[in-house]
Amino acid sequence: MLDYLISFFGIFSSTQNQLLIMFASAFLSATILPGNSEITFTAFASQLIMSETSLFSHNIAILLFVATLGNSLGSLTTYFMARLIPPPHLTEKSKPSVKWALKYSQKYGVWVLLFSWLPIVGDLFSGIAGWLRFNFWQTVCFISLGKAIRYLILLWSINAFLG
Repeated sequence: MLDYLISFFGIFSSTQNQLLIMFASAFLSATILPGNSEITFTAFASQLIMSETSLFSHNIAILLFVATLGNSLGSLTTYFMARLIPPPHLTEKSKPSVKWALKYSQKYGVWVLLFSWLPIVGDLFSGIAGWLRFNFWQTVCFISLGKAIRYLILLWSINAFLG
């Protein structure tokens, strides 16, 4: 039994496996499926910060890139799925969060996608961007930028806490 547990937890020590786990966690976190990429990112980044001499080492940059890529692709999955559905027709029965997200998406356009990382409304912003047929390349840029900024702030916070 002990050998099994050692083998199982050994999966997490390999850098390649950590990047795969980070990608999967980030991707799932950006869809409507449950996932929590912040916890995974924090665990792996903490390990790297404590073992590296510089905050922006090669390994930390790769972790940041993989987390941003996975999370961005998850949001783009929501964007593409929503493009298949006609734009929502709001009724009195529509959820307040949907009305709120649609209002701000129409008001600020693609800029609202900088906040696609927010819980609950972030998925709505990505979906509404697909419904409203926002420009694909602008969508990619703003979603990716918002996700990268979130992970950079998280990385800075981890470093400040550990430092």
